[in-house]
Amino acid sequence: MNSLSQVSEAPLSEPTLTPLPPPNHVPSGVLKNILCLDDFQAYARKKLPRQLYSYIANGADDEQSMMFNRKAFTNWGFTPRMLEGVSKRSQCFKLFGQTYQSPVGISPVGLAAMWCYRGDIVLAKTAQEWGVPAIMSGASLIRMEDVAKAAPNTWFQAYIPGDTPRIVELLTRIKNAGFKTLVVTVDLPVQVNPERYVRNGFSTPLRPSLRLAYDGISHPAWLFGTFLKTLAVHGMPHFENWRAERGAPILSSSVKRDFAARDHLNWEHFKVVRKHWDGPLAIKGLMRAADAKLAASYGADGVIVSNHGGRQLDGAISPIDVLPEIVAAVPQDVAVMLDSGIRRGTDVLKALSLGARCVFNGRSFNFAATVAGAAGVSHAASIIRTEIDRDMALLGINSISEVDTSLVRRCL
Repeated sequence: MNSLSQVSEAPLSEPTLTPLPPPNHVPSGVLKNILCLDDFQAYARKKLPRQLYSYIANGADDEQSMMFNRKAFTNWGFTPRMLEGVSKRSQCFKLFGQTYQSPVGISPVGLAAMWCYRGDIVLAKTAQEWGVPAIMSGASLIRMEDVAKAAPNTWFQAYIPGDTPRIVELLTRIKNAGFKTLVVTVDLPVQVNPERYVRNGFSTPLRPSLRLAYDGISHPAWLFGTFLKTLAVHGMPHFENWRAERGAPILSSSVKRDFAARDHLNWEHFKVVRKHWDGPLAIKGLMRAADAKLAASYGADGVIVSNHGGRQLDGAISPIDVLPEIVAAVPQDVAVMLDSGIRRGTDVLKALSLGARCVFNGRSFNFAATVAGAAGVSHAASIIRTEIDRDMALLGINSISEVDTSLVRRCL
């Protein structure tokens, strides 16, 4: 039986399980109409130019993996306990020496500052206020130093360069910025099929065109509240953290973003990262037990089971389908986490029942930031935390450490 108490650093004592009071969050305006995480998407679609909406919403090719990610959760059903006395519920748990208030964090999504003013800071600060982990994307448009200063507990996600000197330079910058936990994403050796992005006019950098101008002008709330405000206060956004040095601007007719020399990356490069990073190190994008065992043998402290939200290899199965075998394959002191397809509190608890220590969601929180900035992200955090709390009561448990495989059964 795979239980969270088996893989935690140490059992959480009852005082530790006392939750912090949540931020003072009262939804107003459009947020009153948003009752679940999926509700954010329709409002975000109205606010954003189609190019930017496509970047968040679309997956690769025929979007089979996006469909798998949601459908896979329906293949698992609960076996709840009764008359357990559930009046002392807490979602607190420990990960990499840090106590968090809920086991669902914010996944790294690039370009967040394009749909929400100072989006990376908004996401990171709000996550810290709610006591949940947030991972800043290496494809972000705000300097990592600024985000780390605003929200010191944020994790950083890196796409490692293709040669050792540049890896070391990037790691040095990340460490000097103040990040303590590093996530290395490994499922992007080449660029994905741009078909859906091309149809919707998205590219990186964005190419100026009459269509792009029209789409911006026809979405004035975004144009004035995010893009023009960013230009006026901070200048043209650039890819600030893809490498140790500043990268390409987000809007250019001629500059090309650095995508070169990554298809030769192998485990030797990961060993370089481990050698030069002395804090917690997680590897994101693994979908095979054998790869997870290798990651653990090369010093990974955590594994994030993920198919990149269905944005990379279309047809890749859902991470929850391989989660149990990956949990069984790695030592108990390696934290197994899950990303891709999380939308409900029941999704979170199914993943935890199958051995995940924590789960992450990217699209919903970025749609929430689009709709209402920090208030939107707070509302999303409140929705998922409330669902988890209610579902814990209905399952008959008081703490996350009680979640184990006895609570779920394969349905199909």
